[in-house]
Amino acid sequence: MIVIDGHHCDMQVGNFTNLEEILVKVMEDGAMQDRVVTDVLLNNEPFSEIYPHQAEDIESSEIASLEIRSVPVGEMAMNITRELYKVVQIMGDGAKHVAELFRQADDTEALELYQDLLQVVRDFLGMIGVLRTEFTLKEHAAFSEGVEEISDLFGEMTEVMENEDWILLADLLEYEFLPATERWKGIIHLLRDDIRQVNKA
Repeated sequence: MIVIDGHHCDMQVGNFTNLEEILVKVMEDGAMQDRVVTDVLLNNEPFSEIYPHQAEDIESSEIASLEIRSVPVGEMAMNITRELYKVVQIMGDGAKHVAELFRQADDTEALELYQDLLQVVRDFLGMIGVLRTEFTLKEHAAFSEGVEEISDLFGEMTEVMENEDWILLADLLEYEFLPATERWKGIIHLLRDDIRQVNKA
């Protein structure tokens, strides 16, 4: 039995060799066009591949039931923008914490957390970039300015790190990076509006 988004599917499990063949066929049939798969339930248990092509190793004889759940791409994008607000909050809190540690001369822990913060910021900017490419039709000056501000700031902070001036780094995090992250809340709001417009079209 194969169920896609709550509807029974005409495909029969027995007509396929393994799970991967079924999933490929579902994707090819167009049922998933402009949709993102969120869950695959195999025999009522959540399934996700631990290694590439793991689905190939699950023979059709082992499949009693298969349920595939998805959401429209636009809805997924809106959900991601909601998460981005939380990421901005995490970036702000992280910067405050790192600044405090530098001021307390706990340099080792501060530097470790600073590296984590950099990774979060990179991932954040990457996700914003993907959403903007996929969904936004407008050129927002605020977006370009926001990216430029963060890039310039990280260039400056890298120089300060090389000089091991931890107090100055703490100041940059607290007095420049924090306000910059707050401005990103407004940029995410613009992005959400753009995605909403694209979803209506």
